[in-house]
Amino acid sequence: MKILLTGANGYIGMRLLPLLLNNGHEIVCAVRSEQRLSIDKDIKAKIDILEIDYLKPIPQGLIPEDIEAAYFLIHSMSSSTSDFDEMEAQTAKAFNDSLKHTQVKQVIYLSGIVNEENLSKHLRSRKNVEDILSEGPFNLTVLRAGIIVGSGSSSFEIIRDLCEKLPVMITPKWVLTKTQPIAIRDVLTFLTHVLGNEKTYNDSFDIAGPDILTYKQMMQQYASVRGFKNWIITVPFMTPKLSSYWLYFVTSTSYKLALNLVDSMKIEVIAQDKRLQNMLGIKMHSYKEAIKMAFKKIEQNQVISSWKDSMVSGRFKKNLGKYVQVPKYGVLSDHKSLVISDPEAVLNNIWKIGGAQGWYYANWLWKIRGIIDKFSGGVGLRRGRTNPDKIFPGDALDFWRVLLADKENKRLLLFAEMKLPGEAWLEFRIENNTLFQTATFRPKGLKGRLYWYSVLPFHYFIFGGMIRNLSKT
Repeated sequence: MKILLTGANGYIGMRLLPLLLNNGHEIVCAVRSEQRLSIDKDIKAKIDILEIDYLKPIPQGLIPEDIEAAYFLIHSMSSSTSDFDEMEAQTAKAFNDSLKHTQVKQVIYLSGIVNEENLSKHLRSRKNVEDILSEGPFNLTVLRAGIIVGSGSSSFEIIRDLCEKLPVMITPKWVLTKTQPIAIRDVLTFLTHVLGNEKTYNDSFDIAGPDILTYKQMMQQYASVRGFKNWIITVPFMTPKLSSYWLYFVTSTSYKLALNLVDSMKIEVIAQDKRLQNMLGIKMHSYKEAIKMAFKKIEQNQVISSWKDSMVSGRFKKNLGKYVQVPKYGVLSDHKSLVISDPEAVLNNIWKIGGAQGWYYANWLWKIRGIIDKFSGGVGLRRGRTNPDKIFPGDALDFWRVLLADKENKRLLLFAEMKLPGEAWLEFRIENNTLFQTATFRPKGLKGRLYWYSVLPFHYFIFGGMIRNLSKT
């Protein structure tokens, strides 16, 4: 079957893609930027890639006519706190229009469970998208999920941050709200098993795990699986805004995502039926099993995708492709170079930079810079990196974003997403047995220049130590 996969570089799409390929399907991936599709070359060779932004006009006939099915996995919740619902509605309408000339029979949409009259803005938007998609020229299958638990999922990473960093927590009262988490493995099973199943056409189904838990119980069970105890004290006076700041400063989430999550966490999200589970004969995993499976992937360095690599985890929503050309005029730079004896070993060191490995010199200073960035509204260092030794363009790397990761030509280019009075690049490249390391800063006015010269003494030690340690084999 020929399938259109939208949101192919998202958390769900990245995991669904190899499953569809293994099942023998022909896949056309729709992404805003091909550079952002963080997959290995062998997978990329098996698919067709279309660059489509559903918030912009789509050229007529861009999508192949012989598309038979499509997955709609586009969400905008964490890109805005005010108008993400309008963006999602606009995207759904454009998606419908783009398929009018195709042979598509079925569209599968992953939505959210909606079983209360007073829905959060997030869940109202999901339901509105369902209504819009139902008007499209195809049969619609809607899967409504609650919290998705898996390595790299936003829910799992937030709970992980809270429990691992705060043995004693003062929490808002929404931690007593009930929800029904589902393992990412089960979500993917549903997504693949409804494909082409006519019994699921023009219907919506709740999908959820077997456990109905409060957020407090989820954190307590997480701690139990990890082998420690946590103490959670609930207070009634934390406003949604205070709760959002609490999540923002303690976890790796962005403030916009935290605000929208807090709004949703006040609503009970519990499945109303098991029709699809019974129809397909799927055995669900418990919440504890989902946690254990997530850590198994983490320990084996097999995390396929992470919400942190999404552009919405950073400060820039623009096409970062325009920053690949590092400016040469009107900039301030720190150039360093060192002759090396083993280029391949040094290249492997570069490809491990950031995350748990750190920055090869004065990691404590990098951590302080991350704390300052977090308190000034930036992303901080908590995003880390998804894989310990693989890097793809578009990946998050602490408070940097990967612009270029060309191992063949021995070049890595990073763009700063920290709060700065200007724009910053950090580049590593190897030529003729020499490692070149360049920090480039394009200041914005006098404030930018004052910032650069104020941190110049630190640059001398940090960048000097970093290139020396990177060169060690």
